[in-house]
Amino acid sequence: MIARLAQNFHVALERHFPERRVFLRSDTDTRFIRLKPGTQLIAFTGTALIVAWSIIATSILLMDSIGAGNFREQAKREQNTYMQRLNALSEERDAYAADAIAAQERFNSALERISVMQSELLSAETRARELKTGLEVVQTTLRDVMGEKKETRAQLAELQEALEGDGTLPGAGDGASSEAVDLLAAALERTAKERDQVVADAQDALLAADEMAQRIRAMETKNDAIFRQLEEAMTISVEPLDKMFRAAGMNTERLLDQVRRGYSGQGGPLTPLSFSTRGEEPGLDASRANGILGQMDRLNLYRIAAQKAPFALPVKANFRYTSGFGMRWGRMHKGSDFAAPHGTDIFSTADGVVTFAGWLSGYGKLVKIQHEFGIETRYAHMSNIRVKKGQRVSRGQHIGDMGNTGRSTGTHLHYEVRVGGKAVNPMIYIKAANDVF
Repeated sequence: MIARLAQNFHVALERHFPERRVFLRSDTDTRFIRLKPGTQLIAFTGTALIVAWSIIATSILLMDSIGAGNFREQAKREQNTYMQRLNALSEERDAYAADAIAAQERFNSALERISVMQSELLSAETRARELKTGLEVVQTTLRDVMGEKKETRAQLAELQEALEGDGTLPGAGDGASSEAVDLLAAALERTAKERDQVVADAQDALLAADEMAQRIRAMETKNDAIFRQLEEAMTISVEPLDKMFRAAGMNTERLLDQVRRGYSGQGGPLTPLSFSTRGEEPGLDASRANGILGQMDRLNLYRIAAQKAPFALPVKANFRYTSGFGMRWGRMHKGSDFAAPHGTDIFSTADGVVTFAGWLSGYGKLVKIQHEFGIETRYAHMSNIRVKKGQRVSRGQHIGDMGNTGRSTGTHLHYEVRVGGKAVNPMIYIKAANDVF
């Protein structure tokens, strides 16, 4: 059976590839090469394979070239999109910075107005107290004068009765009676003038008190409008910062207490106001002013905390966001990757102290910075390190250059944020700050 199949295969092979002879002639001799059907089949098969491989390889190269062109175009589109987004973020940041400067100027103006208001209110309180004391004195004097008037009228009535009875004063002659009447008339006239003067003074004091009351009411209305504007400005300024810290998962009260312990001094414009000079409880205006100052203190503490937490971007030049926080290729990727040209400046995202600056395994050239609130940031795969261990750095300070050191497939920055030693998504802080900075 096998022999028959072999014979049939040989017959078919001879039919398609008959035996051929190739003659090689020279000047002195003629030779030939006999090509058997099997040899021709092998040569044909090899040639066919080479041709097929050439076609496939050419197709792959062509498709790869087309795909690479599309990828470059897509990369360019993505880069343009990122650049537009970065420009928009930069414009928003500049706008927020301008608003912050304007708000600070408004706060300074408000502090000056509050100081003037405090002085005016203290002066008004002093004048009101003096008027009250003066009115009490006038009322006391008026009561005394009225009492003397009543006594004088009673004496006058007794004298008139005596004169009408026998024409003489008790215990006196005619001359003495006439002198007594003259003295009595003069005393009555003097008492009447004093009474009229006291009444006029009392009326003037009442008019002055009414005028002072109207001025105080007008000042209270003006102060209420100023307080409302200041309270609204403080709400607009404090709420975004409070929202930013809460979006980053931070306990705002605990954070502010920690900052306050580091900056425990208080004085100057943030000193609580007291509009009373007699140890009394502060009034409504004083309470509102103290509330505004408390909000301003909270705003300043938030601004200090914002400098100490990593809310800024580590790269300010144009970059491409290449990889995020989470699982990647079956392994946990504990940071975010930012790709940009080799040597791009890398900046600290918050105030802190450099705890490591050197080579570390897969990180390559690495910088670690310890910040407040138990936060640490890491900057890996650098080409150059610009800081030293133990150095204190500020937010936005140049700490290194982007590179491709360590376990890296291309030039980029691997940026990590760790809280209490545990890696968290850096974009939580970056996105939380988009509405503020």
